[in-house]
Amino acid sequence: MADELLIDRQPLAGGWLETWTLNAPASRNALTDTLVDALLAACERAGRDSALRGVVLRGAGGRFCAGGSLGGFARAIGQPLDAGQPDPLVPMNRRFGMLLQTLCALPQWLVAVVEGAAMGGGIGLLCCADHVLASEDAHFATPEVTLGIVPGQIAPFVVWRLGPARARRWLLTGERLGAGAALQDGLVDEVAPPGGLQAALARTIVRHGAAAPRAVAATKRLLLADAEIPLSRLLDMAAHAFAGSLRGPEAAQGLAAFAARRAAPWQAQA
Repeated sequence: MADELLIDRQPLAGGWLETWTLNAPASRNALTDTLVDALLAACERAGRDSALRGVVLRGAGGRFCAGGSLGGFARAIGQPLDAGQPDPLVPMNRRFGMLLQTLCALPQWLVAVVEGAAMGGGIGLLCCADHVLASEDAHFATPEVTLGIVPGQIAPFVVWRLGPARARRWLLTGERLGAGAALQDGLVDEVAPPGGLQAALARTIVRHGAAAPRAVAATKRLLLADAEIPLSRLLDMAAHAFAGSLRGPEAAQGLAAFAARRAAPWQAQA
């Protein structure tokens, strides 16, 4: 069996860019236990890789992701649990939530590229991205409730990304929406014109590549902490992050480059 996650590493302005490709075209890149484990391992490795600048997440075969695979849950469908027994489905489902948490916490910028369908758990992946780029013919849905299933792990991430009102529309109807509607609701940041997806991705990489890696990592930690930490403590953390960045090597290099009207060493060129 081919690897369900392909990782391609290319140089990017003093560091590296990785493309993570969901690679199970026969199942439209459904999130099997194997694929979730591979993504978790890639995230954990990326968290320790100070040379990695950014990650592009996409799907093989002209599709992004069909959502979670029910293969591991098949025997339990419609079968009540014996009284007093712990449900093995709970930790299985919670592991996908752990993946979403880990994706959100990546110290690198994360760009998701959507071709074809992004469904269910695939929407959860998009909600973790710093920039979502979609082809004009991409389509999106969270159809779990139409199948009698609760979108348990993705729901908080959809709310964080879209806000409560729009999240209700997505999560409670299962309606299939196109790229334009996803852009309007804030799930997608950019829709590429026909034939222009790769060019749009190249521009996105250059744009994100203009940011200093350590500053990106520290800023993402603050953005993630905003949902969990009281404001006064968050502002204390922010002050320490600002002071640390100003005293570190990136600020010296970035300000000197600005004064000299030249590119900073981390800035990707078009």
